[in-house]
Amino acid sequence: MALRVGIDVGGTFTDLFLHDSASGRFWIGKTPSTPSDQSIGVLQGIREIAETAATDVSRIEQILHGTTVATNAVLEGKGARVGLLITEGWSQLLHLAESWTPGPLFGFFNYEKPDPLVDYEDIREIPERLDARGEVLKPLDEAVARSAVRELRDAGVEAITICLLNSYANGDHEWRVKAIALEELAGTRISVSISVEITPEFREYERATTTVMNSYVGPILQRYLGNLETQLLAGGVHAPVQVVRSDGGLMSVSAASEHPVQTVLSGPSGGVNGAAFVAHRAGHDKILTFDMGGTSTDVAVSTGGEPAVTRETRVGPFPVRAPSVEVETIGAGGGSIANVSAVTGALRVGPQSAGADPGPACYGRGGTLPTVTDANVVLGHLPPKLLGGKLQLDVEAAHRAVQTIADELGVDVHRAAEGIIAIVNENMLGALRVVSVQKGLDPTDFALVSFGGAGGLHANALAAALRCYPVIIPRDPGVLSALGFIVADIRNEFGTTFITTTERTTMAEVQRVFDGLGARARAWLDGEHVAAADQHVSFLADLRYYRQGFELPIETAGATTLDELADRFRAVHDRLYGFGLPGAVELVNLRARAVGRVTKPELAATEAGGADASAARTGEHLGVPLYERELLRPGMELRGKAIVTQFDATTLILPGHSALVDRHLNLLIEPEAK
Repeated sequence: MALRVGIDVGGTFTDLFLHDSASGRFWIGKTPSTPSDQSIGVLQGIREIAETAATDVSRIEQILHGTTVATNAVLEGKGARVGLLITEGWSQLLHLAESWTPGPLFGFFNYEKPDPLVDYEDIREIPERLDARGEVLKPLDEAVARSAVRELRDAGVEAITICLLNSYANGDHEWRVKAIALEELAGTRISVSISVEITPEFREYERATTTVMNSYVGPILQRYLGNLETQLLAGGVHAPVQVVRSDGGLMSVSAASEHPVQTVLSGPSGGVNGAAFVAHRAGHDKILTFDMGGTSTDVAVSTGGEPAVTRETRVGPFPVRAPSVEVETIGAGGGSIANVSAVTGALRVGPQSAGADPGPACYGRGGTLPTVTDANVVLGHLPPKLLGGKLQLDVEAAHRAVQTIADELGVDVHRAAEGIIAIVNENMLGALRVVSVQKGLDPTDFALVSFGGAGGLHANALAAALRCYPVIIPRDPGVLSALGFIVADIRNEFGTTFITTTERTTMAEVQRVFDGLGARARAWLDGEHVAAADQHVSFLADLRYYRQGFELPIETAGATTLDELADRFRAVHDRLYGFGLPGAVELVNLRARAVGRVTKPELAATEAGGADASAARTGEHLGVPLYERELLRPGMELRGKAIVTQFDATTLILPGHSALVDRHLNLLIEPEAK
């Protein structure tokens, strides 16, 4: 056996996908998450899936782990105490923040500005100054820098961030301050992050927040990973751990400890990876992904078999300049709580969630509030048993919970449940429109890949509204994120700011910068122990119209002139915004993308047989046929209304639709021909 296990820690369950690359066999597992210490649930899940595979945990050779530790630290405000060293005169940078206010028009009247991740009392100014070209206007005052580090150390900070003005153009001052800090912090556990290492690009606020976030989540993630490795060793698991990055790639524990900000969207990226992998094998490379779990829903777009990657995202209210899968997340999951507004009398669903503990009322763990899962139980979309019979649902408790909504609205319990489902579906449709229509993409050109424990219950309704078919339900939709970790490549990006118009530079000058970035990329891959034959480095340029404020990433492969790059930019700009501009095109940032290819699993395929699915039918629930996913074979067809049950998820096929089982055991749902 050559065993690799992908592990996705969610808000409700921890999902596992164990693959034997020698035989091609795989096993899936699902165990309750342990929010107080995620490593407990991880180790328990590894033990359970090893038992399922009739093997010992010591035989596992690699662990690929997606984690929400960094994300939760930011969202819950439970990160480390950070000290910030900044250029003299710029101490209020984080507090001034950006010029726009989130929310609808006039939303600033009700907007409560979030506190930065650094307290003002923990910010120290350093006399120094560079201009935008990196020329020294004021030399670094090393004595003040040394004194500032000592003050922050004695004040009890857990991490220090160094972010100096215009350091992207010349990092000498930051590197020197870091050297001074390491001297003064010798013997302590205080970590040091500098912006020229984390995100050496212009825009000082975004650069500062990203580097501060690296410091803010660093000690938390480092403690977690250290504890996880200790727990695994104590449990007899000796396999090395690789951490999933926000862009869907992998990196070592040491790399994750140095750049923890690269993991803030670790979990959602795995599902998009897995969806692209499954859809490609099913013959669809243009997909919308729909991942509905217990707490939230993540949606994304993937074209050409590759997930869309953005260079700036947000975690809570804070911008992060780090490559990540372009995911739209909303607070809509199986555990989302329904309530009636005391002000408007309107029914609302989410973003508050019952989570893993106590969970929906139907779980029988003490929950009493009505959730989306309870509404699905009332409507008969969920049979009384889940997880292969391990979880017996309390149907009466679900009815009691949803009845509270019915009483407030003055309707029967069935109508109240329908209202809950209709509203959560509309919330999720809004997110799907953001990643498709708002990007200039027509949803009807895409298939919809649904996964997550709750996705199959809602995907058919969403596809019917957007007219995006087929709906692809993977063989193991509840653990697709864990599969996504198995198929992930080792990945990183290296960039630098290079601001000039295409008319004022040459391709040779640009190529010299790319050569330097490429060398850094290959050195990093060497450090991650990637064989030379498996290394791949590609290049991108961020371009914009001259004097615009926002740029677009453009692939450079095959372009031999800057005019070609400019033409590619104009085409993308026209697709996204519907117009172009005359005049010059400006280069902003240059990037090298490092990829270390890993061997993808070859999951078995079977030739199709007959369409009759009666052999997989296991009975009825409230008059609706039930089918067992494990008994379905390629070629079988199911006509809605029907419910497909399996260990990790439940799928609802609506009336007027049919589902075909393809040769990879995916369910392909499409409208029936009229």
